[in-house]
Order: sequence, then C-alpha cells, then structure tokens
Amino acid sequence: MAAQISATAVRDLRESTGSPLMDCKKALVESDGDIEKATEILRKKGLKTADKKSARATHQGTIGFYRHHDGKKAVMVEVQCESDFVGKNDAFQQFAADVAMHIMAMKPEYVDREQVPADIVKKEEELILASDELQKKPEAARGKIVEGRLRKFYESCCLLDQPFVKDDSKTVQGYLKETIGTLGENIKVERFVCYEVGV
Repeated sequence: MAAQISATAVRDLRESTGSPLMDCKKALVESDGDIEKATEILRKKGLKTADKKSARATHQGTIGFYRHHDGKKAVMVEVQCESDFVGKNDAFQQFAADVAMHIMAMKPEYVDREQVPADIVKKEEELILASDELQKKPEAARGKIVEGRLRKFYESCCLLDQPFVKDDSKTVQGYLKETIGTLGENIKVERFVCYEVGV
C-alpha cells in the first residue's frame, strides 16, 4: 500500500529543495514518504535536465560574499537564477557563498573558457607545441597531449573547470549542475571581483 503523502511533507520538501510542487509530490510517492530519498530522486532528475535549462533566462539571484579571516581580502560573486523564490532559497545562497570562498582559495581569472581571450589561448597552444617534451612524442599522439595540457591550463584559470575546493571529486561546474538539479532552475555564475588591501 502506497504511503499517504501530507501537504506539509510536500511543502517542506519544496522549501528545502526549491523544486516544483508536483515534482516534490511524485518524489515523495516514489520514496514512500522518505524525505532523504525524495531529495535524492529530485537531485538525480535535476541533473538529467540541467543541460536543457541552460538556455533559460536568469534575471534574479544574489551576490555571494567571502571575507578572508585577516580582513584584508574579500570576494564578491554574482550568481543568477530564474526566480526570486529560488534566489532566496538557502541552498542557492549556500552555493553562492561556497563559490565566493572557492574563488578566494583558488584564484581563478575567468568564469569559464568562453571568457578567456583568444590570443591568450593561442599563446598557450604555441607554448605547448614548441615544448621540447612534445617534439619528442610521436606526431599521432601530439593532438591528445595538447588537448590534455589545455585542459590543465583551463583548470588553472577558469572557475567552472577547477576542482571544487570543498569536494575535489567534482568541479565547480559539477557543483553548479547539482544545484540546478536540486533547485530546478537555470543558474549562472555571471562574474566575480576580488579585493585586496594595498593591491
């Protein structure tokens, strides 16, 4: 016999995940009323649809802020979402704060690969191609080596490509997709700025 799902349980799950009411009810029915299992069901469902949401407009959001313990360095990051409801959600606010802290720790220069100027990418490719180590490798293998070195370059300077500082089993992009999956809306890290006293 299926578990009876109360309106309170549906409301609580919606408030904690930001997912649509009908999705919350279906997840609770599927999990026999288990909130933890329902949250995981919503997260997995969201991951599958995160890429589909990437074209949706984002006009709401928040400013994530992190101030270093010495009081001399700080980061502000603009994170956008689709609705004011999600913009005020605790999970969304936590994501923005985590990203600000990550930026402080890992010091990326750009949000993503699209922001890296073409001349900088070209110069990096030229340096890789001109390296003695690459010249010693078989020509057939060089393309893969260049691709791997460029990936490392993007990890060093692009926020979304970097391993997430609080859990390096995933990238910041992976954490972003998980958050989209949980909250059911498109989310974008738009821009960030770092401040340091005397610099």
